[in-house]
Amino acid sequence: MSSPVLARPRPQYDAADLLTAYLPGSFYYSSPRGTLLADGVHAAVAAEPGASRAEAAARALADARAAGMVDPIVAGAVGFRPDDEASLVVPALVRRAPAPDRTTAASAASAPARASRIVTPQSDLADYVEAVRKALLHIETGDIDKVVLARALDVTADAPVSVPPLLARLVHADPAAHAFAVDVTAPGDPAARTLFGASPELLISRRGRTVTVNPLAGSRPRSADDAENRRRIDDLRTAAKDRAEHELVIRQVADVLRPFCADLDVPEPEVVGTPTMWHLSTRITGTLAEPGDPASSSLALAEALHPTPAVCGVPTTTARDVIADLEPTRRGYYAGLVGWTAADGDGEWVVTIRCAEASGAAVRVHAGAGIVAGSDPDAELAETRAKFRTLLGALGVAE
Repeated sequence: MSSPVLARPRPQYDAADLLTAYLPGSFYYSSPRGTLLADGVHAAVAAEPGASRAEAAARALADARAAGMVDPIVAGAVGFRPDDEASLVVPALVRRAPAPDRTTAASAASAPARASRIVTPQSDLADYVEAVRKALLHIETGDIDKVVLARALDVTADAPVSVPPLLARLVHADPAAHAFAVDVTAPGDPAARTLFGASPELLISRRGRTVTVNPLAGSRPRSADDAENRRRIDDLRTAAKDRAEHELVIRQVADVLRPFCADLDVPEPEVVGTPTMWHLSTRITGTLAEPGDPASSSLALAEALHPTPAVCGVPTTTARDVIADLEPTRRGYYAGLVGWTAADGDGEWVVTIRCAEASGAAVRVHAGAGIVAGSDPDAELAETRAKFRTLLGALGVAE
């Protein structure tokens, strides 16, 4: 009598080990849901600009399963505009680890290296303030209700920038963030490009029939003084301008999700914090009506939601045109989406903010602020400066 064949158990990994194992060219993603590290390329996921990346991903996943892959995923990043580039692949190897205990303090990461680095704004501060004033004119005339305007900084080092220690600093600085690193090198690039960051904003998470979305809109910089932080939190909870801005985002996100869901819970907003900011946050949960429908996959839902008013504006098309007119630098992957989706539709995608692109000795960093009626141009500039601190702190520089 032959012995039964036992299934080989999936190897168990530790989140810290996967972070240590990350090397440029890999795909790294960590969140309260767990940590994922993917290496190699089984297949690239190609889609024409403006076409559905979710449909292309579904085809690639079906092909991967037909080729014998047991649990394939599609992982990567998609740019802000429909015609922007995307970098999506079916990885050859995927390792996963459960989320660490986030009630304990994060272990210390190494301090930024003392290297010569020069910070160069893509535009003057006065130009950003003027762009906000022009956006407010669009709002006053009724063209738009909200638009998010971003700034870009270029950081130039005296040697090639190493991404792994930067990623580690971001993970240790805010273990609750959605940290990521993605190879976004395109044909013709003179050097490898890596998109990395620590996003506080969950675009969509799907587990079986349950979907979760966590838009953020309305912000205050974090202070080093506890009493001042309490004042800013109270102000953020009650400020009419920030509540109105947040409501614009929540209304649109809920309207997009409702056709896919049998039920949808939209609670009152709360204030959540990152190491540099306070945000108005609403954690929306829903139950999918037809989880087997390809249109309900995590990537398909992410495409339906993107771009939310939290990173673009209302109405979407007009706000995107205003952004193209007023921002001097094309966003590329900034304010796009990054994450992963599995063959069963489960997965997680976040908004690509608090991020940067590294290539050789150069790093480009973006930060934006939402403009609505009542916005103060100088206050919006201060908000972008506060948001820059996440990446600039990891780089060991200041604006």
